[in-house]
Amino acid sequence: QAAERIGDRLTKVVFVDSNVPVDGESFASVWYEGPAALEASIAENGGFWRPLSAADYEGQGLSVEQIARIVDGSTPHPGRTLTEPAVMARSIGELPAVYVKCLLDWPEPSETVAKLLTNEDWRLVTMNTGHWPMFSQPRELAKILLDATQP
Repeated sequence: QAAERIGDRLTKVVFVDSNVPVDGESFASVWYEGPAALEASIAENGGFWRPLSAADYEGQGLSVEQIARIVDGSTPHPGRTLTEPAVMARSIGELPAVYVKCLLDWPEPSETVAKLLTNEDWRLVTMNTGHWPMFSQPRELAKILLDATQP
């Protein structure tokens, strides 16, 4: 939402294996188990999304040490940031963007992202890793981020 508000002052927006904001929709509204499941989990945890367990990180290209580092440093996430709908004056698709898709997490971009990638100013980059490339492949991710800033 901040990128949409900043607008033309941005050179490029980079999304790393993430959802993208859509006016009127929340993160929870596109949750793979359905919004009710995520909202119930948040309610059960005092308004917070609980940190993931070590088992949740398996199959994501992370070492045991990397998983331990993430789990040990994790804190609960404020639930309202996931359940409140985005408020957008225009589509995020109007801004130039790079979408980094991490293939071990799910091999295809979401339907929303796939539509955005049809825009002339959107580019797809794939990484053969899981959802946390900042841990599993930090150098490769840094190179992608640097390349994204080039004209």
